[in-house]
Amino acid sequence: MPLLDRNGLKPDEWTISEDGTADAPRILVAFDHLKDALSGNGRGRRIGVTIANTLKSDALVPYLNDIDLVSIAFPSYGDGRGFSIAKQLRRAGFKGTLRASGPLIADQFAYALACGFDEIDLPQAQAARQPVEHWLKAAASISNTYQRGFGEQNILDARRAARLAGK
Repeated sequence: MPLLDRNGLKPDEWTISEDGTADAPRILVAFDHLKDALSGNGRGRRIGVTIANTLKSDALVPYLNDIDLVSIAFPSYGDGRGFSIAKQLRRAGFKGTLRASGPLIADQFAYALACGFDEIDLPQAQAARQPVEHWLKAAASISNTYQRGFGEQNILDARRAARLAGK
């Protein structure tokens, strides 16, 4: 599956290992195996976790300082629960990489970035319908957001600041 960030396509350096037994420097494990993967992490490898968009973000909070990547599954582009989870994880202090995984559409890219996602892992069929150029154009088309807490000053705070400055 193609992996892209705000700059375009990028190589995926993570090895999927549902149960955490793969011998690789960066492994992506299922949430059910996260505790075991972290307890056996004496080999200096980096651990990431894949979660369903039905998992409560609070379930990950005890592990946020120990994991480097959280991949949130999107079963369809119309199911936006993953966006909420991303914002909650960022607010809880997660500093690692957030990955959206699933059939999102290019029009959602700017919103995904505003919610705290760093990259999107697309199914091949979705990437074929909307090439990388569409994604980058969509991300660049939105320069301001209404959401607080990520990136530049949001629209509401900018309006408030202008009003207070008498402009």
